[in-house]
Amino acid sequence: MAARSDTGADVVRRWASHLPPGGAVVDLGCGFGEPVTRTLIKAGLAVWGVDASPTLVAEYRRRFPDCPVACEAAEASELFGRSFDGAVAVGLLFLLPEADQRRLIARVAGALTSGGRFLFSAPRQECAWDDMLTGRPSRSLGEAAYREALEAVGLTLVGQRTDPGGNHYFDAVKA
Repeated sequence: MAARSDTGADVVRRWASHLPPGGAVVDLGCGFGEPVTRTLIKAGLAVWGVDASPTLVAEYRRRFPDCPVACEAAEASELFGRSFDGAVAVGLLFLLPEADQRRLIARVAGALTSGGRFLFSAPRQECAWDDMLTGRPSRSLGEAAYREALEAVGLTLVGQRTDPGGNHYFDAVKA
């Protein structure tokens, strides 16, 4: 938790401004909620969290007692059995194997309302590395593959940003 910073909060804040006031957002791989959940709440949105770590979920509950949170893998989550105006997956997608990345993109598309947005972080280029925070093998499918995976499930890539820390974000909208 000490290694987490506010890097990327401005990207999330700008993205959140495209959602309806009071809209529902699911934070996938929410961890303990910093900085993404806090940024979304400050933007006036209702937030649900999903994370596979019991320790991080416990801390999330302590920090955000009014936000529902599920302790489960995002790629297998039922996403609370509801729809959302937005979904974010910052620092998560690239930690998953390729098939699970595609499965999660499809799961998110199925949970978004018409006009709903999906923001996720991953390097723009196809590459592999060991994640700094988790030490886990990581893989970006690259912009072309992400665009194809999004389009295959009815999402359109509408924007991309890079934060001051060099993290790249993809922003997609459901038709």
